[in-house]
Amino acid sequence: MTKTVDFIFDFASPNAYLCHKVLPEIAARTGATFNYIPCLLGGIFKATGNQAPMMAFNGIKGKLDYDALEMQRFIKKHNLSKFAMNPHFPVNTLLLMRGAIAADTDGRLMDYVDAGVAHMWEEGLKMDDPEVYAEAMTKAGFDGADLLARTQDPTVKQKLVDNTSAAVDRGCFGIPTFYVGNEMFFGKERLGQMEEEIMAS
Repeated sequence: MTKTVDFIFDFASPNAYLCHKVLPEIAARTGATFNYIPCLLGGIFKATGNQAPMMAFNGIKGKLDYDALEMQRFIKKHNLSKFAMNPHFPVNTLLLMRGAIAADTDGRLMDYVDAGVAHMWEEGLKMDDPEVYAEAMTKAGFDGADLLARTQDPTVKQKLVDNTSAAVDRGCFGIPTFYVGNEMFFGKERLGQMEEEIMAS
């Protein structure tokens, strides 16, 4: 039986990009499929009182430096040489995430995710700029103008709100978060534990 793993996802997180890039390896080893659930990280933070690491750990000597080191180790291990920190970080991903809801409705979520992560974490585009967003998505094979228009659709807006609220209700406090059944795994550092749970369940 194929195990489906829920992935609480937002383009805002560089670690979500890194996880996205290695999930195919885990899927190949375990036979699992990954169900991406578009949520708004800012909404999750607001609901849980959480903060981005650069804010939460800014006053802790050595913590952010270690986080950066750990990220470089992960990148080297998985040969993710295309990754580049977005020069506009932090980027408001509301447009991107509403667009993900629209693309999911069209059955093209994974194509959209692949495009979005490349724009954010390889090309360094300012994806909260509507013109940049529409042009980038058009170049990726979407109707960028249509996606941009649909980000204002009340149904699309509400679905993103609902997804985000459901994630918080489930115990999510940040991204990337994964669920294997009822077992939650947060952060790229837990991918090994997640894989063990997949194999054990």
